[in-house]
Amino acid sequence: MAEEQEMDEKKTKMQDMLQEEYLKSLDGIEDGQLVAGTVVQVNNEFVFVDVGYKSEGRISRDEFSTIPEVGEQVKVVIINKEGKGGQIVVSKKRADFKERTDELKTAAEGRTPIMGKFEKVIKGGFEVDLGGEYKGFCPLSKADVVRVEDPETLIGISDYFIIDKFHGGTKLKSVVNRREYLDQKIKENKEKFFSTVQIGDVVEGVVKSFTSFGAFIDLGGFDGLLHINDMSWGHVTRPKDFVKKGQVVQLRLINIDPETQKINLSLKHMQEDPWTTFENNFHVGDVVKAPVTKITTFGAFIEIEPGIEGLAHISELSWTKRINNPKEVLDVGDVVEAKILGYDLDKKRVSLGLKQLDANPWDTITERYPSGMTLSKPVVKITNSGAFVNLEEGIDGFLHIDDISWTKKVKNMASFCQEGDVIDVVVTRVEPENRRIRLGVKQLEGNPWQTLRHDYPKFSTISGVITNVTDFGVFVKVLGDIEGLISKFNLVGPDEEFSDEVLKKYKVGDPITAMVVECNPTTQKLSLSVKEMVKRSQQSEIAKYIHEDDDGDTYSLADMMRSKDEDREKEDN
Repeated sequence: MAEEQEMDEKKTKMQDMLQEEYLKSLDGIEDGQLVAGTVVQVNNEFVFVDVGYKSEGRISRDEFSTIPEVGEQVKVVIINKEGKGGQIVVSKKRADFKERTDELKTAAEGRTPIMGKFEKVIKGGFEVDLGGEYKGFCPLSKADVVRVEDPETLIGISDYFIIDKFHGGTKLKSVVNRREYLDQKIKENKEKFFSTVQIGDVVEGVVKSFTSFGAFIDLGGFDGLLHINDMSWGHVTRPKDFVKKGQVVQLRLINIDPETQKINLSLKHMQEDPWTTFENNFHVGDVVKAPVTKITTFGAFIEIEPGIEGLAHISELSWTKRINNPKEVLDVGDVVEAKILGYDLDKKRVSLGLKQLDANPWDTITERYPSGMTLSKPVVKITNSGAFVNLEEGIDGFLHIDDISWTKKVKNMASFCQEGDVIDVVVTRVEPENRRIRLGVKQLEGNPWQTLRHDYPKFSTISGVITNVTDFGVFVKVLGDIEGLISKFNLVGPDEEFSDEVLKKYKVGDPITAMVVECNPTTQKLSLSVKEMVKRSQQSEIAKYIHEDDDGDTYSLADMMRSKDEDREKEDN
């Protein structure tokens, strides 16, 4: 009996101790307190959390962004430790709000970055979700380090912000600043970049924008330049052909200057320079088959292998065709055969030729068109000084206006022939080294000037017809339709004085006889003289009187002159 009584006393004492400990635990939990609890059950509606109280807290699943697992620790706020039916009432949402409030206060005081999300565009800037039901206002000017052209492009972006002004409530009164955070981050990134990288390193960046001379690469808020000349070992016309905006690229650092903050990057240096092995693969005289990559007014660029382009100058495209622009015979993308004419590894240049794959027609031109050869060919072009006559495809001969007639002066080439006319010509001169062929029409007949000089040597008498009377003399047409000139001072005898009345005696169409004093076929000059004819006639008459005998009597020169004077006196009377 005594043992049973002792057992009851011990049991009562134990219950009193447990009741006391329970009451103490209740005293430790206060309404509004933030406590840690353990998830003990999860169903379709609620999450049950043990916070060390007599009952478990029940939290709606809606208060969780991510549903926790059983056994997981969560923080809650005690709403009422004695709710309906004595059940404790707790809130995960209020716990998050209280925690976030403390975090935001601390961040604002220390100006440390805090995570937020651009939620929507509002007047003057953006509404930013700071978490825990907190909203912040970010002015448009503080949203980025660059001017924001389209605010909608930032919506949905999560990033860090600096809190300029904190308001402990759900109203939109907190002011946040993303630009300050980005400036700090860029400064840190740039300092790290300049202190850790060196020339030759491979860096990663994002293609930001293009210019006519290359592309800017974002390396973490600061830019490096990818120059157009560093995009490829070959010829680059458009930077956009090698990188795209927004593309993540790996580039080699080729120059860095901490003082000026300039960074130069290269895409082509990610590969070996093909020029280092050029001589192993190509030699002068080799024929390559490759595409045309670019056409200019002075020639065409041809890519003989990736990174190596050669230039086929416009003069190397054809032996015979007159090419004013390479586009007349080539298009970008055409695959052509070309011969390597030379190269310069230092300047990274290769000279190519297309015409060298065909025989040069000028090498045998004298065999096909020897001097003196007569041809009937079409006129292809008229100029002020002559006409081009097509001899064969790509080869024209030139007929000068002075080579149309020996005697007639042709002033207008169009009066002799028109484009398309087929005319008879003779080859007069061939110059293969200058790629010239001279033609003539007058050479088809004998040179009347040579005939005239042969038949009428100097001091011979010739007859003709007056074709023109001028104030300086008279023009006379003689044999062969050649015109000669009798100057006005040569129209009178040696003993006569010239006067303007003399010219009035001569009329166009009148016949006239004079003496040849100069006949030059080269300059086509014929000078005639009446004075010289009279003078020589007189000398001949005098010589005749001197040498003739009259019955043994001598008739002197003085007698002859005296007789002539007497005859003049009689005529005057």
